[in-house]
Amino acid sequence: MTDTTLKYKVQTLDNEVLLPEGTLISSETMEALIASRGRASFELRPMLEHGTLASDIKSLLGLFPYRRIFPTEEYVYGVVGDMRSVVLPVPILQAMDYFKEQDFYTYRHILMVFALSTLLARDLVLDERDRITLIASGPTHDIGKICVPLEVLRKDRPLTKAELEILRNHAAAGYVLLSYYLGDAGSLSARVARDHHERCDGTGYPRGSKLEDTMVEVIAACDVYDALIAPRPYRPMPYDNRTALEEMTDMADRGALSIDTVHAIVSHNRRTVAPYCESMFSHTRRGTPPPGNVHGIIVGEGGASPRYR
Repeated sequence: MTDTTLKYKVQTLDNEVLLPEGTLISSETMEALIASRGRASFELRPMLEHGTLASDIKSLLGLFPYRRIFPTEEYVYGVVGDMRSVVLPVPILQAMDYFKEQDFYTYRHILMVFALSTLLARDLVLDERDRITLIASGPTHDIGKICVPLEVLRKDRPLTKAELEILRNHAAAGYVLLSYYLGDAGSLSARVARDHHERCDGTGYPRGSKLEDTMVEVIAACDVYDALIAPRPYRPMPYDNRTALEEMTDMADRGALSIDTVHAIVSHNRRTVAPYCESMFSHTRRGTPPPGNVHGIIVGEGGASPRYR
């Protein structure tokens, strides 16, 4: 693991500081943090038995363009059945409640990345145990956003440089939180939280490392796709589905995202779903990004490369 330094503190919803700002996140640091739990453990509960999570997921899957990807009740039933295998520590479920109450954009995004990655896991992960592990990593990838002030998460105007750094801290914060709650800094869920904004060509954050783990790549691609097609506070409307898929294709063409993963997303948007390896990209560009989108624009700079909040 490449060590990185926390620019901001990581704390729980109960305001317990797990690591202060300036901490070097090394193997030794994470071992000490996990050891600080002592013999304490966190109660595990089935995620889809918590509150209204199951019904909220089913409702959201009925909206366009998700209903095109999940076209029938039988299809939804099968995917939700896979999702029912996920059990999570209670503090993570409480984070879901927090987002639902305080930032519905993030709540919706978490649930849809969960559903999309469950679907793609069926295509891309052959081993059943690996597939279950991947599915469990989808709903926790953005837990680090509990450490981001709500005024930054919900901001509908361009971010300042300082606000962008605070926002990007959610990846490292998620890694710390999940390592602590799960008692395992090497777990896929912790690594997904840390690396879901990394890119295959090394252009992502927080470490700028090349994304080479297929399991993490699935979450990263689903994260980008849903960030494009879902409502966001920083633009008046989402990308239409064609333009979103064209953006994904461009990212795959330049090596930022895995070609196989993007092929799988494209295949599920076709009228007849073919095996992802038979899906072909269209290189005809017809889509237009939504007007008034301030994503990637930094105050005082006029623009920046997209990183998809």
